[in-house]
Amino acid sequence: MDIEGDGDSPWGDVPSQAPVKSPKEEDTPVFGGASESSDNLKPTPSIDTSAAAQSIKSPTTRHPRTPRRPGQNIARLEALDDSLGPLGPLGDNAPAAVVDQPPAPPQKEQILALRQATSSISSPLSRSMLDSVDLNDDVERSPGPRIPPPVQPSQGTPVRRDTQPSVSIEQAAKPSFDITVGDPHKVGDLTSSHIVYLVKTKTSSKAYRQPEFAVTRRYRDFLWLYNSLHGSNPGVVVPPPPEKQAVGRFDTNFVESRRAALERMLNKIAAHPTLQHDGDLKLFLESEAFNVDVKHKERKEPGLGESKGMFSGLGLSVGGGGKFVEQDEWFHERRVYLDALENQLKALLKAMDTVVTQRKGLSEAAGDFSASLHSLSTVELSASLSGPLESLSDLQIRIRELYDRQAQQDVLTLGITIDEYIRLIGSIKLAFGQRQKAYHSWHAAESEMQKRKGTQDKLLRQGKTQQDRLVQMNADVADAERKVHQARLLFEDMGRLMKAELERFEREKVEDFKSAVETFLESAVEAQKELIELWETFLMQLDAEENEDVFYKPPVEPAARSPLRTPTDRPTDSQGTSVTATDDED
Repeated sequence: MDIEGDGDSPWGDVPSQAPVKSPKEEDTPVFGGASESSDNLKPTPSIDTSAAAQSIKSPTTRHPRTPRRPGQNIARLEALDDSLGPLGPLGDNAPAAVVDQPPAPPQKEQILALRQATSSISSPLSRSMLDSVDLNDDVERSPGPRIPPPVQPSQGTPVRRDTQPSVSIEQAAKPSFDITVGDPHKVGDLTSSHIVYLVKTKTSSKAYRQPEFAVTRRYRDFLWLYNSLHGSNPGVVVPPPPEKQAVGRFDTNFVESRRAALERMLNKIAAHPTLQHDGDLKLFLESEAFNVDVKHKERKEPGLGESKGMFSGLGLSVGGGGKFVEQDEWFHERRVYLDALENQLKALLKAMDTVVTQRKGLSEAAGDFSASLHSLSTVELSASLSGPLESLSDLQIRIRELYDRQAQQDVLTLGITIDEYIRLIGSIKLAFGQRQKAYHSWHAAESEMQKRKGTQDKLLRQGKTQQDRLVQMNADVADAERKVHQARLLFEDMGRLMKAELERFEREKVEDFKSAVETFLESAVEAQKELIELWETFLMQLDAEENEDVFYKPPVEPAARSPLRTPTDRPTDSQGTSVTATDDED
């Protein structure tokens, strides 16, 4: 094989045909900068593929391979201008193109004006705003920034905003109630007769289906409401209903006084911040099938009495323990004060009953006096005396009605307030009793916890033999500690609640008694004014009748008016005898 023939490679490869660089071109750096243009790059001559194929088929015709010499081409490294970054003119630091006149940036007014011009204008306000802007100025004006149009003053008066709400937040959160109890009427037969009342309610509470509604209730329904509220709200002073009365319960005055007391009871319950949200009150005021709903409620909650409320929820015993000794000095003073207040109110109510009884006695006496005067006027023959006697009899009837009305007003103004606060003191004492029960429950839970801890200590001393019982006893001790903690918190919370309730009681007591005394005095003054007016009217009538009798002159006969009559002339009768005139002729 001739390896050194024509210089061809025995493997048939073609030697590089790259042109020989001149010394000037060799000075050109290999790593050119990005600023060089594409015209400086020399095109590479194309390689004849057919000749390459022939050289591969005839390896004898290949030229000898030129050995490569490393370091023959010298490359010069120069510092590059790297201010544009590695990406060159495509990077983030590319210089901005220089333009002779940059366009003006768009203004907010121009965009709004163009949007208003292209969109449909529906409101008169948008039309007036569009009329104030000339759209043709955008085309003819220089490309400089546009001056915004002047702001036109408003034509109408500025809208006033009320910074204060119409009602306070407390009033908005607290619903209002206006409850009236009226239309008492007797229903039932002789054995089951009772009085039914119409209870009308107006409220702003959203818990009720309608803002105004009315139902019929009897006395025992009001009593159920009181017992339910008292059992479900320990520590709260619930306004109680009036007491029962077996004799005279259908008397008109008694029915009216009971109606007024029931109305005051419902309004006080509805004004209480806690009781107004109770479900029993809603059931009482709104239910149309009250008896059925109550029975259904009692079936769902069988322990509706003493065990209802916080005691049953905590699983505590509510039975009374030993004698309770008050530890809090504040509650001790209030208990003594309430006992004294109750005695004073009972004495005042007794005196008030005496006054009412005396007014009723005066009324009965005036009635008897009127009947006697009427009997006398019927037997009197003289009209001048029988007339005044009959008028005086009518006057006494009106005085009797006045005394009856005044006695009833005394009961409905001051008497009903005194009786209400005597019953409220009884309700406060019941709340004190609930606090005592909470105290006994607390100490009973502590005693039970001490017993369980003693048993636990015994099991701990026995060691590992009673491990199962020890685990169970540890759980029992933890449960007893939890009950003690809850009972103590319940007792303390009930004490704070009762303090707030007693403060509320004192505040309302002052307001109610002040209003009751003012109403009592006003009714007494009005009654005395009416009585004085009756007597003055009667005296004026008597004076008018007396004056008519004094100035009364009987008609004179025409024959007696003769001018020829002398004082010595005597009238004669038909026989010619003289007639002597007397002084007391009728």
